[in-house]
Amino acid sequence: MVNTFLELETHAVESLSGDISVPTVYPVGPILNLEGSSGKPSDDDVIRWLDSQPPSSVVLLCFGSMGSFDEVQVKEIARALEQSGHRFVWSLRRPRSNGTTKVPSDYEDPGAVLPEGFLERTDGVGKVIGWAPQVALLAHSAVGGFVSHCGWNSVLESIWFGVPVATWPVYAEQQMNAFEMVVELGLSVEIKCDYIRDLFDPKAKTPIVSAEVIQNGIRRVMEDKEVRRKAKEMSEKSRAAVAKGGSSYAAVGNLIQDFISNIS
Repeated sequence: MVNTFLELETHAVESLSGDISVPTVYPVGPILNLEGSSGKPSDDDVIRWLDSQPPSSVVLLCFGSMGSFDEVQVKEIARALEQSGHRFVWSLRRPRSNGTTKVPSDYEDPGAVLPEGFLERTDGVGKVIGWAPQVALLAHSAVGGFVSHCGWNSVLESIWFGVPVATWPVYAEQQMNAFEMVVELGLSVEIKCDYIRDLFDPKAKTPIVSAEVIQNGIRRVMEDKEVRRKAKEMSEKSRAAVAKGGSSYAAVGNLIQDFISNIS
């Protein structure tokens, strides 16, 4: 079973299906946890803020459970957001420190790492939060773009809700996911597809992505009408795939039938 769907990765699925040396592939996705939320009071606060924003006007920045940046990069992101002029919700996490924590944590005072006066200047325009209820945010009608690390779950969530992505992969298979979304499918725009960070060595040298590059990606993901159109079309296909009669619905049926045949 593969957490994808035929209409998204047609060439890959059909190539594997035609190779008798490869086990049968069942594309049964997108499989998503659409109820994922922590239910913290701060979640309600950001949702209420989004309720007051125009449709598709807010860019969400969220880099997954392991996603964080050092202070220099944080300041470049902040400058990019301020210069872009777009509304935003930014999930800002504290990096791992000398291997003492397993995952990034929330800042007690995010202003300590942000440019001086940033929170005051962007008051009403953006929200800086800690851990983000990503599914709930992507589902909100006010969110119109997503700056993402391109983990596969995040990719599928963005597709499901029709929110185009500005790709900023960090590690593991994320570079491949970003390449597919930008180059092969045209569902995303690039911020920095060759960015690589060593998450487990805080002292390792990490490349800095400039505010200008980030700003350009934000503007493109919020303003590129063709990418936005393709994202909406793929969203409809993802939902049709898991509905009765859809490709993933059929793949689950085939899986069941093949399983029964093999044990009988």
